[in-house]
Formats: sequence, structure tokens, C-alpha cells
Amino acid sequence: MNTIKTTLTNKVTLGSLLIALGIIYGDIGTSPLYVFKAIIGTRDINMMLVYGGVSCVFWTLVFQTTVKYIWLTLRADNHGEGGIFSLYALVKRYGKKLVIPTILGATTLLADGIITPPISVSSAIEGLSMVKGFENTIIPGNFLTVGIVVAIISLLFFFQRFGTQVIGKAFGPIMTVWFTMLLLFGVNEILQHTDIINALNPYYAYDLLVNYPKGFWLLGAVFLCTTGAEALYSDLGHCGIKNIRFTWIYVKISLVVAYLGQAAWLMHQGKTLLNGRNPFFEIIPTWFLLPSIIISTLATIIASQALISGSFTLISEAMNLNFWPRVTVRQPSDSKGQIYIPSINSILWFGCVLMMVYFKESAHMEAAYGFSITITMMMTSLLLSYFIYYKLKWSKIYVLLFLVVFGTIELAFFVANVAKIKERWMFLFFELFIFLVMYIWYYARKINNRFTKFVELGKYSEKLSELSQDDAIPKFATHLIYLSKADRRHEIEEKIVKSIFSKKPKRADVYWFLHINRTSEPYTLSYDVSELVDDKVIKININVGFRIQPKTELYFKNIVKELVANKELNLHIRPDGSSKYNIEPDFKFVVIEKFLSIENEFALREGLLLNGYFFLKRLGVSDEKAFGLEKSDVEIEQIPLVYQPMTNVKLDRENR
Repeated sequence: MNTIKTTLTNKVTLGSLLIALGIIYGDIGTSPLYVFKAIIGTRDINMMLVYGGVSCVFWTLVFQTTVKYIWLTLRADNHGEGGIFSLYALVKRYGKKLVIPTILGATTLLADGIITPPISVSSAIEGLSMVKGFENTIIPGNFLTVGIVVAIISLLFFFQRFGTQVIGKAFGPIMTVWFTMLLLFGVNEILQHTDIINALNPYYAYDLLVNYPKGFWLLGAVFLCTTGAEALYSDLGHCGIKNIRFTWIYVKISLVVAYLGQAAWLMHQGKTLLNGRNPFFEIIPTWFLLPSIIISTLATIIASQALISGSFTLISEAMNLNFWPRVTVRQPSDSKGQIYIPSINSILWFGCVLMMVYFKESAHMEAAYGFSITITMMMTSLLLSYFIYYKLKWSKIYVLLFLVVFGTIELAFFVANVAKIKERWMFLFFELFIFLVMYIWYYARKINNRFTKFVELGKYSEKLSELSQDDAIPKFATHLIYLSKADRRHEIEEKIVKSIFSKKPKRADVYWFLHINRTSEPYTLSYDVSELVDDKVIKININVGFRIQPKTELYFKNIVKELVANKELNLHIRPDGSSKYNIEPDFKFVVIEKFLSIENEFALREGLLLNGYFFLKRLGVSDEKAFGLEKSDVEIEQIPLVYQPMTNVKLDRENR
């Protein structure tokens, strides 16, 4: 399956190139709507600012987007898949401390999802203020403009539950029209001020950052041109490296020409200040202004859709790699890999609406946008350094050079964006919430696993056979299946042994012990079988890729059918004659759920982690739903967990 998928995504056709244009470049592709407006702001328009601004944008796209992401990061594909969790899965064996950078990167990438839709959609809608007849109604920040943007965003999130397979076919052609529009109108302006091409000289970038008053802090606005670079890597699995690299040539040319065109207009427009004008819409001829706003709005909706879909994928991977509580995941269409997570959809919708109501217009959001994604990029660089050293076998000097060059660039962007914290204080609560959920879930599970005791299954095989044949004990099920965390073939949890033999022993014809092994590869689906006692005690390990939502009962029944077909298993026809009326085998799954015992006495950190873990567990979906089990076939057992029992309990006896 992996080979076929990789081959398909790497095949370059007209259709695959259109898909790449439609999926990959929404965020970075719509940045010309607001980047130059943010760079100029309320400053005097002069050659140092304009030439320096476009030079900084160009070299940011060269180094940060083209070199780091298109050339290097895309090579870190995990069987065709990309993104920070895929990268972590590739390198986690080389460093235990990589967990925190991964959580930080994922947190800030997800946080980016609550400002990209508002800033991009509002930038497009605000262009209506330039259209005759709308100038007195569509005013940036007024109630009507905010209402229109909120309505568009709300509809976008509402339709997520139905899937995007129908409208998704139009994404490629729309984005092709968008980039062609950028190219044509950019060229038109450049021809009127051809000297602007000289601004590509890196000297102008240096001059702006060093000699312009507070020029360094303009990097916060410049960075907006590359905020979508992380999406290029995250969406690797949808399009393939070749399609992304081919389409980037056209996209980059269109973006650079669009920025040069805006810079050219700024140099010959004749006024000292922008006074609220947007250079993007100023380079559009009056006769095409309304169509350009429609195209811009569609492009920003596509950019928002790509980010929402990416957030769903991110959380799905986080769940499968034990970074996020299990929540409901749905597949709204037959399209492979398309998922819908209602809880994340609601959180993102609420965050986006809150951002729009709070900031009111794109100009205010520009001052807050970019901080989160700089952290994501720095964390990706750190993980990537492990990949290029251990996987690509680069020498230490080249790895160090990589870290120095891109560490310096990204640290500069980060410092420049730190100034935005005062404009985005409310973001910090959202980011802190995501970070704590991931941190608590990951490390509490580590503590949980540390106190899980395993025993040799072989020691109990004879006792299990004896119990199976003891007619004095009522039969619990023909096939009794336990979900186990034991990844070794001949081990089992001690609590499972106690569940079978304690109190009312569970008699069955066949005892199955089923372990779901999450692999570091995205689409693995395989299994192995170990029979400790023929047709009596069987251990199965199912290897499931981190991008697959497990359907444990379906997998198990298919494995049983295969074993029966190969004459490796006897299904045990029930002696009571019921098989005559129901030929389906009698399967019973047992899921053991744990709760914290009141006997525990914790250290502060472990107490907070474990109490937080079980609180989050109650908010998430049950184990049977998470593992794809039918309720009618499942028995839930509750057992207390005693990690650190109280040892200093002393009762004084009273004499009467």
C-alpha cells in the first residue's frame, strides 16, 4: 500500500499539478494581500523602505521557503508523508528530549489555524471598500465587514462535516487563476517602473535592516510572506515531492512578480503615506476590481480550508502517537485520508470568530500574526537537524552550518515577532491549552506505562487450558479477546491475568490477546500470530500506521477468517446447538479501564499529570470507540490504579 501511494503522489501529470496548486499554496499564496500593507503601515513611503522591503521578502522566499522547505525539508518524507509528527516519528529514536520541541511545534502550528482564516478572508473582503457603491458600506472594522467575514468563516466550518470532495475539484483551477492574476498585474506595474527589479539586490535588505530607523523590527511584517511554508511540508502526503517542487516554480515567480509590482506602484503613485490603501488592490485596474475581489475571496477560503484540513490531520496523528486524547473522528467522504474531527472544528471556529470580533480588521491582525509560526519553524529545524545527521548522513560540520544559518534567520524573525505579543496576548491562552493537553497526555501515559506490570503468558498457558475445559464453570464466551499493551509476543499484563482468574473466572474455548502496535510509518497494516497453546491461547500483534484510524474488531475478524481458511484455527462450534441458527462465532472483547485509587499518595508533578490525564480521558471517547469495537461485543471492566500507596497511615485505637 505504501509503495502504491508514494508512486501515485509522485507521478507528475496536469491533474496532479492542479491538485498541488489547489491544496498546498493557499496560505503562502494569499500573503500578497497583506504583506506590503503591513511593511509600509503608517510609515513614509521612500526608496529605502520600499526597495528594502521587497528585497527582504524576496530573500526570505529564497532561503526560508525554497532552500529550507522545498529543497531540504521535503526530503524528510515518512513513506510519502510530511508534517512535524511525521518528522518526529522518523527521528524519535535518536533523542528522548525531542518530545518537547515536537509538542511546541505542533501547538504553535495549530494555533496558527485560528488567525489565518480571519486575516486572509478579511483582507479580501476589505477590498470591496474600493469598489464604487461599496465605499461607504464596506469599511474595514465596521459591523457589516466583520459580519460578512464571520459569516463566510462560519459557513466554511459548518460544511466541514460534509467533506470537501465536490468543491475540492475546483481548488486547483481557482488557485491557477489566482496566481496568473498575480503574475499579469504584477508585470503590468513592473513595466511602468522597471528599476524596481534592482531591489532584488540583497544590499537593499541589509540597508533596511541596519540603517532604516527600527528597520530590524520590520522583519515581523516581512515574515508574513513565508507563514505558509510549513504547510508545504505538512501536505507532502497529498501531492508528493515532485508535484510540489514543479508547481513551486510557477508559484514563486507569481509571488515575486506580485511583490515587485506592488513595490513599483508604491514608487510611482505619488503620495507620501498609504492612508489605509492596500497596494495589492491598487495595482488592479478599476474594470477588474470586483472580479479580483471575488477571486481573492475564493483563494482565501481555499487557504482556510487547507489549514482546517491540516489541523484535522495534525490532531489525528497526535492521537495515534499518544500526544492527544482520543476524540471522535469521522470520514465524511470516500476520499482516502479525508477526515473530520468535530471537537477540533468547533475549537477552531470559535477561535477564528473570536479573533475577527476582537481585531475587527486585517491591519490589526497583521500586528499579531507570525509569532506562532516562527516557533513551529524553529522546532522543525531542530528535528530536521537530527534527520539530516542520522538519516541523510550529513557530516557534523554541515549539520552545524545548517543550524547556524537557519537558526540565525529564524531567531531574527522570532525576536522581531516577540514585539507582537502585546497584540496577541489572548493567543497565549489558546496555545497554553493545546500545549498542556499534549504534555499531560504524553507524560501521564509514560507514568501509567511505567507502573504497568507484565508477566510471561507461557506461565499461565496450562492454567488457561484447564479453565477452558472446566465444565463446572459457566462459559463466558467461545472466543474471549483482551486488548493488551504488551508488544512482546509472549508477554501480557498482570491485570489481564487477574481479570481472567479472579472472583468469577472467565471460561472460554479460545483466549486471544490482541496488541495494537502503532508504527512510525504512516500506512502500515500488518499482523503476526503466536499460538502458545494450539486453538486455545493465541497472541496477535497488529501493526497500524500512525495515519490510520484503527478498526480493531474488523481487523480481528478478518484475521480469524484468514486463519480458518488456512486451517490454522478451529472456530469451535457451540455444543448447545445455537450455531444451527447463528453461524457467526461468539466473540467477546474485554476492555479494562483504569481509574485512580484514593489510596494513592503522589508527588506534586505526578499528581497533577495523572489527575489531568484522567480528566482528559473522561472528556474523550471511550476505549471501545477509539479502537473500533462494537458495543454489543464488549465487556468493560473498571480496575483501580495504585501507583504510590499511602505508607504513613496510622490509626490510634481508643480504649473504652
